[in-house]
Amino acid sequence: MATMNRQVVLKSRPVGEPKPSDFEIKEVPAGEPNEGEYLAKVVWLSLDPYMRGRMSERKGYAANQELGHPIVGGTVSQVVKSRNANFKEGDYITDFAGWQSYSVSNGMGARKLDPKQAPLSTALSVLGMPGMTAWYGLMQIGKPKPGETVVVSAASGAVGSVVGQLAKLHGCRAVGIAGGKDKCDYVVKELGFDACVDYRNAPDLFKAVREACPKGIDVYFENVGGKVADAVLPQLNDFARVPLCGMISQYNATDLPPGPNWALLLIKRILVQGFIISDHFDRTGDFIKAVAPAIGGGKLKYREDIVKGIENAPKAFIGLLKGENFGKMLVQVADDPTRK
Repeated sequence: MATMNRQVVLKSRPVGEPKPSDFEIKEVPAGEPNEGEYLAKVVWLSLDPYMRGRMSERKGYAANQELGHPIVGGTVSQVVKSRNANFKEGDYITDFAGWQSYSVSNGMGARKLDPKQAPLSTALSVLGMPGMTAWYGLMQIGKPKPGETVVVSAASGAVGSVVGQLAKLHGCRAVGIAGGKDKCDYVVKELGFDACVDYRNAPDLFKAVREACPKGIDVYFENVGGKVADAVLPQLNDFARVPLCGMISQYNATDLPPGPNWALLLIKRILVQGFIISDHFDRTGDFIKAVAPAIGGGKLKYREDIVKGIENAPKAFIGLLKGENFGKMLVQVADDPTRK
């Protein structure tokens, strides 16, 4: 009897906020690997804000998601059948199998994982693309110096939480911006940030940011945009650096809002640099070398928000874009035998 593969495909392109009806669950045969290929079972699926951009018709930095096909996404999988000399049955790998329970691949872009080194799920979070995004954006673009103030939006998320902790490890004042008291308490009490501003409940967001950053802001790691950026940008110090990672407040927008005050950026000689982490995957080894010891030594913490079942990926993704997740958003597609 053929192994069946449950897939989540994009049925229609979302207009504004994605709806459950934009997605469809399909079951198809998993397929058999040809020579040079392997069949892998997906264990963990990463949900990330960038996926919303690929679902649109407008051109972005990555190819648009095809309708009727499994949605593209990072995964951790286990090889169950192999005709590829580089991957044997039982191997755990990180790849881009997407929103489905099985995939056939030639192994291009896949990387073997050692479950004894770190939990498998971390290959999609603190030791994966989000962690590397935080490290590269902060250290290579933000270039923080001891004593400077680093502000990061979406501070309790997979990227923002790592940014603030790395800033602290480099002797900086770390200030987060997050939505809700629980997230702000977590950022300060668990992750060790110096302060966190609750953008949802602050009576005056500009004033709240100023109180948290009495010496101004030297590095602003931008994940959100919108009213958060409006409150932060005027408070940047001369020669501040802004790693521009994401603009989650705009991902569901049908019309783009007014832009930032570019004259202010000019007057203060501020560096704003957008970056896409896939352009810098050649630095993966440097990232692992720099960050893995901090995780192993308990100096860098992380949190995962786990939903079970591939069929629940659309609902979880819609919630992610609303900021309903707390930590790195993951879907557990199958049992992880290495997880205690």
